Amino acid sequence: MSSGQSASEEKSDSELIDEVLDLVGDSESNENKVDDSEAKSEDADVEEELSDDEAEAQSGEVTLEDLQKQLKQAEKKASENWDKALRVQAEMENLKRRTQKDLENAHKYGLEKFAKELLSVIDSLELGIQASTSDNPEVKALKEGSELTIKQFESVFAKFNIEAIDPTGQPFNPELHQAMTMQPSVDVPPNTVINVFQKGYILNGRLIRPAMVVVSQADKSQDDSINLDEQA
Repeated sequence: MSSGQSASEEKSDSELIDEVLDLVGDSESNENKVDDSEAKSEDADVEEELSDDEAEAQSGEVTLEDLQKQLKQAEKKASENWDKALRVQAEMENLKRRTQKDLENAHKYGLEKFAKELLSVIDSLELGIQASTSDNPEVKALKEGSELTIKQFESVFAKFNIEAIDPTGQPFNPELHQAMTMQPSVDVPPNTVINVFQKGYILNGRLIRPAMVVVSQADKSQDDSINLDEQA
């Protein structure tokens, strides 16, 4: 009984030792496997980092080209925008000058229509004075009143830079005068205003109505007599 029991115990001990050795071997193999897997994962990480570095390097080269293209496009766009800004600034300056000029003209020539309406009144007064040749006291009083009214008109016109054009005896100027007819004359040179039907007027240097005039021309009968004298 005791020998059988010892053998079984010795056998059990040997089995236990084998099991322990097997466990140790298994643990070592597992550790080796873990080490191998960790080494492989580290190698994969290193390879991945290398591939990432290579990709970044390649992407850096492409980005540089793209940046150069974008820089050229940006410079071109900036140049176009600068040209547009200069054109807009020039247009604004021109608009400012035109607006200022329009305002000045509005101040200077704003009375043009009103002045033209008043000219017909002055014309009527002057025609009435010319027609009043009677010695009747009432007619004389009316004439004097009309003359005073015309003087008042002239005073008001002078305040607003409205000037009358009465070119009698002056050379004909088509920019200020309107020739109604021409008459031969030996007393004045040709193209001279010898009579004024209606005065003209200027507002701040701008013509608002030309003077209607009679212009002299050379006397043809005198020219014919001179030619006959020369031929004789």
